[in-house]
Amino acid sequence: MAFDIENYPLPFARDGLEPYMSVRTVDFHYDRHLGTYIKNLNDLIAGTKFESMTLEEIVRESDGKIFNNAAQVFNHNFFFAKLKKDSGTKIPSHITDTFKDFNSEFKAAALGIFGSGWAWLVDDNGTLKIITTANGDTPIAHGMKPLLCLDVWEHAYYLDYQNRRGDFVDAFLNHLVNWDLI
Repeated sequence: MAFDIENYPLPFARDGLEPYMSVRTVDFHYDRHLGTYIKNLNDLIAGTKFESMTLEEIVRESDGKIFNNAAQVFNHNFFFAKLKKDSGTKIPSHITDTFKDFNSEFKAAALGIFGSGWAWLVDDNGTLKIITTANGDTPIAHGMKPLLCLDVWEHAYYLDYQNRRGDFVDAFLNHLVNWDLI
C-alpha cells in the first residue's frame, strides 16, 4: 500500500486558521514536512512486509527509520485532523472534570519538552492523561489512544511565533482545537 498526502486532506482551507497559523506555516508544515515523511515512508517500505500494512500496523510493528517516518505521518495527520479555528465549543466536561486546569497542565507539558516532540491528551486504559513524546514517538506505539496532540517541533510554529512556543501553545488551546472531535 503506497501512502499519499491526498489520503490526509486538511479539514480546513489553507488560510482557515489565520491569524493563529498562517498559510505559509500550513503549506510548509503540511506539504513539506508531512509530504516528506510520506515519501520517505513509501521509499522505505517498498518491497517489504510493511508495504501491505496500515499505517497504525506499521507504527506498532516497526522500528528505526520505518517507525520514525510512519509515526511522523500518523502524528502529523492526527494533529491536522483536530484543528479548526475558533470552533466555539468549550473543552468537554470529561476533560475538565479530570484535570484541575487542563490548559495550564497541557501547556506546562508542551513547554517542558526539550527540543522536538509532541504534547498529547490520551486515553490510557480508561484514564485520561497528558503525556509528551520525543521526536517521532507516538502513543499508539505504547497502547494508548490519542485524543489530542500538539506538534512542538519548531517547524510547527517558528514562522509565525519565532521562539515564542508558549504563545503558540496558547493559540492552539484557545483558538485552534476542534473540541467537537475530542
